[in-house]
Amino acid sequence: MKNQENAIEVSDITKKFRIYFDKGALLKEKVIFRSRNKYEERWVLKGISFQVRKGEAIGLIGHNGCGKSTTLKLLTRIMFPDAGSIEMCGRVSSLLELGAGFHPDMSGRDNIYINASIFGLSKKEIDSRLQDIIDFSELGDYIDNPVRTYSSGMYMRLAFSVAINVNADILLIDEILAVGDANFQNKCFNKMLEIKKKGTTIVLVSHSLGQIEQICERTIWIHEGLIRMDGTPREVHNAYLEFMEEKRRQTLNEQEGRKQEEAGSVEASGEDSPGQPEGGEADGGAREEAEQSQECVEKPAALRRGSGEARMKSIRSYNSKGEEKYNFSSGEDIIFEITYETYERIEQAIFGLSIFRIDGTRCYGSNTRVDRVKEFAIEKDGRARVCFDNNKLLPGRYFVDVCIARGLDLIVDYMDTVNEFEITGITEEMGFMKMSHRWEVDGGEHVI
Repeated sequence: MKNQENAIEVSDITKKFRIYFDKGALLKEKVIFRSRNKYEERWVLKGISFQVRKGEAIGLIGHNGCGKSTTLKLLTRIMFPDAGSIEMCGRVSSLLELGAGFHPDMSGRDNIYINASIFGLSKKEIDSRLQDIIDFSELGDYIDNPVRTYSSGMYMRLAFSVAINVNADILLIDEILAVGDANFQNKCFNKMLEIKKKGTTIVLVSHSLGQIEQICERTIWIHEGLIRMDGTPREVHNAYLEFMEEKRRQTLNEQEGRKQEEAGSVEASGEDSPGQPEGGEADGGAREEAEQSQECVEKPAALRRGSGEARMKSIRSYNSKGEEKYNFSSGEDIIFEITYETYERIEQAIFGLSIFRIDGTRCYGSNTRVDRVKEFAIEKDGRARVCFDNNKLLPGRYFVDVCIARGLDLIVDYMDTVNEFEITGITEEMGFMKMSHRWEVDGGEHVI
């Protein structure tokens, strides 16, 4: 290691794969049909370098095929780079393909011993942790049944339980924090936070940016085999989402262009072509007018993205008396109001709001789906309000992110770093939120 404070040092690594067009499966086919063995070399990593400090948690993001999972496999030494070097300090545990090495005819208990030994544990070490692994997996009496009789959820729970109980110095994770049911997922996530707190170095590949924000202090965005951005999760994620949204818009424009060309070909052949939908010109004019509108939010947004079927006009904050204000005290009601314009009917509409401290730390976030609001659609201009009764925020400066979405997979309008407000007062408490608690000390009890 060049720097003893680092747990991982990656220096200018490259990796390429051969992509065969039509590779023969049998020796006879390879000999007779030699022309089938043509291939192209595809560079997945083109020379990336980064360091991870001991105890640091970093996230790797990027679109499918960008090279992030390949990077993780190189770190685990499942494969090796064509050039460059990787140095790692300490015992490594990886959660890439859960259950790799499990024997289907052996019991869950036997597979614990096999899998844990792959991670470098001795039999004595496995014996001491066996019950913890079984308890965490929640398999109970099923632990002595053959693994082939397990459901996929049981299989994944056992594999996850083994991987996180080996006391590794470095933990490598690839998209596996969605194993089991909701309760077990929460249990896994809390375990990850516990592992991080103990000082374990973590490298996490995930498409869930929220998970990365909660676990990692740093995000690396890999794009087409190169590191495009390296920084705090909030900075990198905003840039990444803006890039992906722009890419989505380009794809839609290309599809629309092809449709117009096809329509032009039909018209040139003398066939009737469909006319413009009624109200289309008016809708387009309304959207253009909205985009030029200066009535937005009290603080200009750092970024704005979305498909644009609806657009937020203003985000304001009020007290319980309906007075617009941007200075509150802890314990005071805060009401955030979003006014919006709608240009097309949006089914399965979702409104969301997150509160951030001025340094970018997320304090709280939720949306109408998470809060079990009955499914609804929006088709005309309106407003949405979210009320925080008796807010628990400690004195400091804050801002909010707000969004309108269609279902879980389409952002209609997203604005971040808007509506800055302040919680005033004097306190010796630390953090960003009050929490109800009590002290129990010999000789008395005091409830806060």
